[in-house]
Amino acid sequence: MLPIRDHNPSGKTPYVTYVLIALNSLVFLGYAELLGNHAALAALFDRWALFPARLREGQDLHGLLTSMFLHGGWMHLLGNMLFLYIFGDNLEDEMGHSRYLLFYLASGIAAGLIQAASDPFSSIPTVGASGAIAGIMGGYLLLYPKARVDVLFIFVIFFRIFSIPAWICLGGWFALQLFNGLGSDPTLGGVAYWAHAGGFMVGFALTLPFWLRRGGRGYWQVTDGRPPHPEATYKLSRSRIPVVPRRRHD
Repeated sequence: MLPIRDHNPSGKTPYVTYVLIALNSLVFLGYAELLGNHAALAALFDRWALFPARLREGQDLHGLLTSMFLHGGWMHLLGNMLFLYIFGDNLEDEMGHSRYLLFYLASGIAAGLIQAASDPFSSIPTVGASGAIAGIMGGYLLLYPKARVDVLFIFVIFFRIFSIPAWICLGGWFALQLFNGLGSDPTLGGVAYWAHAGGFMVGFALTLPFWLRRGGRGYWQVTDGRPPHPEATYKLSRSRIPVVPRRRHD
């Protein structure tokens, strides 16, 4: 199940979100040619990635920030930018450009710290904007729990786009990060589940002042947990992609 869009248009142009997408993409394109050269890529990450062991010793603290703009491959980048594009514009609309940027950076730095705390002696580099984007997802869940999100469901040769509430989409994603984080061995590398879960919780907490300022539960009662403006509509939101039927052969 892959989120592809929401029905929650923003009222203002999300300049910061666009700049973040462009910056992440340009940084990645700047070293994409190194993806096939493991030694050169390792040297780049050695300088700019986040290393929990070094952080514990007070070294290479800049990695908390610079690691947020590095990605390990094309799918890593594209997946993160898709989530940023879907959910970032609404929080930027809610918070304003400057506070949204600070929120993004704070969520990413906090996610890095939480990931480092999960295995403080690790020498495995941590890269990616996932922690900061998870913070956006946590804030989105608090403000718009019933906003509709279109997800692409893929099962073998069956494809379908359908809408589900944000609380199912994002809450399910958060639960999956917790489950995988508890069941994984951080010393083996792979996905930084605790950065995801930690960033999500920090983003949720940092959004609380905005939610309370709008009335807290009263805001939910007025909006029913939905965006406080007309939803976007898509012709293909409930369409089916044709499936080739199986044929029996004698």
